[in-house]
Amino acid sequence: MEGRKLDRRVKYTKMVIKDSFVKFLKQKPISKISVKEICDDADINRATFYSHYLDQYDLLQRIENEIIDDINEYLKGYDFKDNKLIPVEMIEKILVYIEDNAEVFDLLLNLNGDMKFQQEVIKIIGRQHFISMLENDSLNKEDAEYIFRFLASGSVGVIQMWLKDGLKKPVRVVAELILKTAFNGRAGFM
Repeated sequence: MEGRKLDRRVKYTKMVIKDSFVKFLKQKPISKISVKEICDDADINRATFYSHYLDQYDLLQRIENEIIDDINEYLKGYDFKDNKLIPVEMIEKILVYIEDNAEVFDLLLNLNGDMKFQQEVIKIIGRQHFISMLENDSLNKEDAEYIFRFLASGSVGVIQMWLKDGLKKPVRVVAELILKTAFNGRAGFM
């Protein structure tokens, strides 16, 4: 019973730290955020913060790693080698996750975002599928990599716009937009 209480307290503490950090990240870049102000806002002492994180940069890195791990977990169920096309459901699943965590994604991909995180998202979007799919179309690996970077960067751009626009378009519409553009270019909309 005591372990369960402790786990709840730790989860709660990490949640309030993260919420306070996100609140400040909306207002200013990470270099201007202090551990002291995170602690004051979260109503915890600095020792508690330091028992979980090294500093605000470590906190950001752990948030990013958690997101990357979650997206990779979503993608585990898809066999990219056997599929010729990315199923729209896979893109939808990722977009639902982004929608559920819109506040954090908006910060990490847009406003005061971390370019390293954006590059990792780009790798995830196409690493497994786009490269093997393009190579199957008789492209050499180097050309496939260039096309993958173009398509993945464009996908991240669509997601950034969707977030900036307040998630007005339904998930299915955004997923189809990404896929139509990736596989048909502008011709897919004519």
